[in-house]
Amino acid sequence: MKIKSALKKRSTMLAIWTMVVVLATVVTTWLPHAGTETPPDVEFILLDGRKIFLSALRGRPLLVSFWATSCPPCVEELPNLIQLYHDLHPQGFELVAVAMPYDPPTQVQNFATGHHLPYPVALDLDGRVAHAFGGVPYIPITFVIDRDGTIAYSQTGRLDIARVRRIILKSLRQGQP
Repeated sequence: MKIKSALKKRSTMLAIWTMVVVLATVVTTWLPHAGTETPPDVEFILLDGRKIFLSALRGRPLLVSFWATSCPPCVEELPNLIQLYHDLHPQGFELVAVAMPYDPPTQVQNFATGHHLPYPVALDLDGRVAHAFGGVPYIPITFVIDRDGTIAYSQTGRLDIARVRRIILKSLRQGQP
């Protein structure tokens, strides 16, 4: 009886460890690694119809935020993103919010207008931008891209705004003579 219980416990632990390893492998495969990867030169199509290539933003720190109008944590972090943009944009920081492909464009437009988003909002109708950033399996997800185009930091879930601010400020200081 004790042997069966011990074997069952062992096989349960082995199954849990296997799931952890598989999950870690999937997440590290899907998401670009901070400091080690440069996302491809994707094109952001903004709500106003303008197009911006990622390469055109090189030379300044950039935050790319993937979000959806129906995502409560995405909406909750908006005041922090708006404040960050107001504080650091005059120093050269840029922020692009990318709406997920399943978010209807008119809903995104109404949301952005209603919440007075001061930064560019891009539509990703075909999912190319999300794919360029590793598929974006969960939202919100944020990528901070350094002046050289390398991903300096990425975070899934509600943003650690203090940490992101420190990373961006460091990048802004590095660009000063």
